[in-house]
Amino acid sequence: MFSIISTSPEQTWRIGQHLGSRFDAGMTICLYGDLGSGKTNFAYGIARGLDVQEHYITSPTFTFVNEYQGRVPFYHIDLYRLQDPAELSSIGFEHYLDSDGVTVIEWAERAANELPSECLSVYLSQVDDHSREIGLCGEGERYENIIQSLRIELEGKNESRAGLP
Repeated sequence: MFSIISTSPEQTWRIGQHLGSRFDAGMTICLYGDLGSGKTNFAYGIARGLDVQEHYITSPTFTFVNEYQGRVPFYHIDLYRLQDPAELSSIGFEHYLDSDGVTVIEWAERAANELPSECLSVYLSQVDDHSREIGLCGEGERYENIIQSLRIELEGKNESRAGLP
């Protein structure tokens, strides 16, 4: 696992944007973390990295899925209100995985048995009132390569952990 410390909401979405610019169709990103850990900020950054033009990306808490157009489609799924994994079929969950776009799933642990074997898992945790730790774990070669290239790029810039993107 590779982790980064973000010291502001803006930095959290910039890290997401940096990664999102590397994503392409068929990729799944699973977000884990407590309420207020920065999952929606991170998803917003991914959307920006995918060239989504909407100025306000919202968490689809009441609709489960928001769809946006960008360089590739961006599917933002929020499973916070999921009561039973059987509900996943009613939202067409399986159609978003390995699709024509990038799928980001907040509260991914609620669909644990339905997630693809290859994905990028992102663990967000609150360090203090302003800082978040963002842990990245890639399952599958293309996800591992993205993490490795990010690590090399950041090490090459010789920046402190707090001064990342």
